[in-house]
Amino acid sequence: MTARKLTRRSLQTRLALAYAAGIYAAGVFVLVFVDVPLASIHAAIPEGHPSSSAITEAGPGISLPQLLMGSAVALVILIPIALALGWYVAGRFLHPLRAITATARVISAGNLHRRLDLGEAADELTELGHTLDDLFARLQASFDAQRHFVANASHELRTPLAGLRTLLEVALADPDADTDTLRSACQEALALGGHQERLVQALLALATSERGVSRWDTLDLAHVVEGVLSSRRGQATETGIDLAEHLTPAVTAGDPRLIESLVANLIDNAIRHNHADGHVQITTQTCGTQVALTVTNSGPVIPGNQIQRLFHPFQKLAPDRNGRRDGYGLGLAIVNAVTQAHHATLATSARPEGGLSITVRFAHGSHPDLPQHQGDDHAGLAVGAGAHGYPRSGAVAG
Repeated sequence: MTARKLTRRSLQTRLALAYAAGIYAAGVFVLVFVDVPLASIHAAIPEGHPSSSAITEAGPGISLPQLLMGSAVALVILIPIALALGWYVAGRFLHPLRAITATARVISAGNLHRRLDLGEAADELTELGHTLDDLFARLQASFDAQRHFVANASHELRTPLAGLRTLLEVALADPDADTDTLRSACQEALALGGHQERLVQALLALATSERGVSRWDTLDLAHVVEGVLSSRRGQATETGIDLAEHLTPAVTAGDPRLIESLVANLIDNAIRHNHADGHVQITTQTCGTQVALTVTNSGPVIPGNQIQRLFHPFQKLAPDRNGRRDGYGLGLAIVNAVTQAHHATLATSARPEGGLSITVRFAHGSHPDLPQHQGDDHAGLAVGAGAHGYPRSGAVAG
């Protein structure tokens, strides 16, 4: 007999005893309520002096001792009846719970499509069933996303590794390879290794963002954007992109490293997926109880039904745009993860003339529940610390 069966029967036994005790207590109360008044009436009538108001009828009557004896027998008989009724009621009460337990037990990682399907919410148990169905749906989505992510990450890592191996094998197989040839092969190998390193850094940034926030500092988004832009103007000038900003104070709370990673990836995405002589507009502002960061860029026309796909890992609508291979399809996925970790909102729209407009809204002011400088466990974020403890912008661009 398994522990689950013991636990289930123990619960039914406890409920049965509770119901039986209630039934038995009710029986005792009824008998006491009937017998005590009769005993009081009998004690108030003197022996040998029948009540003048007594009504005599033919046939034998019931004496008080007989009544008390009958009540005692009734109480004894009520014990098994109460236990039986309690066991039956407890079984009926636990029947839906057993069905929920049996169905939940067969649901596994390979069978997450199963649902309880208890119908409309009629009581607490059906509400529990609906809650479990929602939980199973989220688990299924998480498992599917994890499998998809692992498959894509394996593919992205395998491609440069295969190229690196081929490069080294060709160099070693050439009997006439001279110093210049080997040096060139080493330089290409270093370039491929740098590509893998940046990809791993982006993956670590994504994983750290999805882990959540444990450090809450008060910061100004305008200052964060200024720091990121200072390191991006050279890249924008080389590609002919005009960077324009309209920054007003926008004070919020969050992890400075994660928020700067969000800003860096938004700006990098706007520069990378643009066209020559394009532009990028960055705006920070305070709107009531929220602060907003908006990044708008020119670029190719993006179908509206393809926007959500961009926020999933390794998703690119036009890979290797402008002949560059500096993106991995992780930038907007990191933005989405950081947004969710800070309980912010993310709004994206495709511009009719081409490009995107992305707005992230954070809560205004400091975090009300957590103290400032609460730990710093984001050392796993593969970025170097810059001024004010922020990461060097661009180290985790995806």
